[in-house]
Amino acid sequence: MSRAHSHGPSVPLVVPTPVDVTALAERLDGAAREARTLPGGATGLTTTADAYAVQEALVARMTARGERVTGFKLGFTSLAKMRQMGVSDLIHGRITDRMRIEDGGRRDIGGLIHPRVEPEVAFLLGDSLRPGGDPAAAVAAVAPALEVIDSRYDGFVFSLPEVIADNTSAAGYAVGPWTTADDLTAPGGLANLGVLLEIDGRAVQTGSTAAILGHPLRVLAAAARLAGTLPAGTVILAGAATAAVPLSPGSHVRATVATLGSVQFSTTVRTDRTDRSDPSRTDRGHPDGARATGAARREST
Repeated sequence: MSRAHSHGPSVPLVVPTPVDVTALAERLDGAAREARTLPGGATGLTTTADAYAVQEALVARMTARGERVTGFKLGFTSLAKMRQMGVSDLIHGRITDRMRIEDGGRRDIGGLIHPRVEPEVAFLLGDSLRPGGDPAAAVAAVAPALEVIDSRYDGFVFSLPEVIADNTSAAGYAVGPWTTADDLTAPGGLANLGVLLEIDGRAVQTGSTAAILGHPLRVLAAAARLAGTLPAGTVILAGAATAAVPLSPGSHVRATVATLGSVQFSTTVRTDRTDRSDPSRTDRGHPDGARATGAARREST
């Protein structure tokens, strides 16, 4: 005679609530334009697929207002950061002409929430780069760069899908003088160059290009794999070479990458505008993570 098996209490099946991609993109866009935050960990995002769908909808709102996508940015390009965050791949976002800051110009940060700045290496593609293609052959020039990041979540606290949806915290970028790729894209050319970040003449971070996936060129192959074919003329920000630091009004920021040179800008705040998202200013330029479990964390990208 068979024995009855004892079972524990049944556990109800939890069905995730579908994410309203359009509504979340609108909320993120509104937060950026009005310089207000959303609570991290409360968006309902649980997958990177949904997160990138929100990012696409967010960027579509930008381009509908007349912004032009000028490039591609990568996040979590430090192997140590990926291990720390429990992720196994990079994240990516878009940069636009409205985010651009001219080298030596000024950036009005009054419309930002809690901006930070980090030194990077930028690539300019001379030819299109397809998935599986040769990154070195596609690069026309390399330059030192600065990226301004500004999370639209309270206190820079967000889940991995949330930072992806927020266009990886993109807020601004400056690119220094371009150096023709040539020897720089040869093996070892960019592998271990010293990086210095200064604010008001004081060194605040030092690092190496080796922090960027061991060699910045590896980021280009990842970018093509993640985004598909990247056309000639695309600017690619390869990810931070040091930790990001807070950015205050009235500061002068400079990043120096050995061999490549320096890039710099100053920050200002205007008080006479009504649209906080409008970075219009008098200068020489033009306007331009978290664990994979979804737990909210305080991180820069």
